[in-house]
Parts: sequence; C-alpha cells; structure tokens
Amino acid sequence: MHRLRPFFILTALALLTSALFVGCTPSDAGLPTVTVYKSPTCGCCEQWTEHLRKNGFPVKTVDMPDVSPMKTRFGVPARLGSCHTAVVGGYVVEGHVPADVIRRMLSEKPDVTGLAVPGMPVGSPGMEGRRPQPYDVVAFDRKGRQTVYAKR
Repeated sequence: MHRLRPFFILTALALLTSALFVGCTPSDAGLPTVTVYKSPTCGCCEQWTEHLRKNGFPVKTVDMPDVSPMKTRFGVPARLGSCHTAVVGGYVVEGHVPADVIRRMLSEKPDVTGLAVPGMPVGSPGMEGRRPQPYDVVAFDRKGRQTVYAKR
C-alpha cells in the first residue's frame, strides 16, 4: 500500500489541476471587459451579450432608454447604427458583431475607431433565425472612412 501512495497523490493532483482549468482556454485568458450600452427591454441585445459571454468575454451592461448619445460620443456613423453600442479594448463595437471578429480586431489592433454590423441582419449573433442573411462587418474611423473588415 505504501508503494501506491505516490501514485494516488499524483493522480489526485492531476485531477485537481485539470478541474481548475475546465472551460478555460489560453485564448480566453485576459480578454478585456465589453461594456454594452443598450435598452433595458431589447431581447436581441441580451442575446448578443450572452454570445460574448459564451465566447469568453466578460460583459458589463449599461441599460439606458436612449443609446443615441453613446453612438455620438463614440463616433459611430449614423448609417452604421444598430440597437446597441459597446466599447472594448479601446475600440467601439456597434451592433451584432461576432465574438471571433472582435477577438481578431483586438489581436490585430487595426488603426480604426471600431467595427459595426449595420442594422440587425438575421443570422448575426443575437439575431439568429431560419433564413440567415449574408452581412458585412464594417471597420470605421473618425475621419469617416469605412471598409469591410469581415464577411459573414
């Protein structure tokens, strides 16, 4: 029995260590908090925040009756508007931008103000539906330049 004790101790340590890291991946470590400005009654905004959480982002929501002042404050062009505005890692995220595209932006650090998915296209995170539409994720800056950053 004394010979098996080290085996049991090592096995217990291995199980404990693996239990501590269940659900964690190296890419999730240290993701910045996404602060989302949204209407308190918007269901798709809640679904988008859940999409972010499921993809490892910490999320803070700020409910407000009118999000327009935040769009103006953060320089979101009117034609790129959607139902919620968020900030993360020094960037603006307007609308239903997929979490993987946000990760890409945070990794690449492009010289832009942020990303937007204009409107509320069916098939974007938080707007899932039977007939997904193709949509663009648009990068924008304060000078009014807009380019397609990703296609979905």
